[in-house]
Amino acid sequence: MLWTIVAILLILWLLGFSLQIGAGLIHILLVIAVIVGLVQLFRGRRV
Repeated sequence: MLWTIVAILLILWLLGFSLQIGAGLIHILLVIAVIVGLVQLFRGRRV
């Protein structure tokens, strides 16, 4: 589920670069998604 959200945000981020529509919000969401993904990755390795 998390990786699906990351993939969708990445696609929207690239569209934001090409179309200049809501790029600021998409950048913020992408950064949040990357941080959450890294946290999940590191927590998964500890268990």
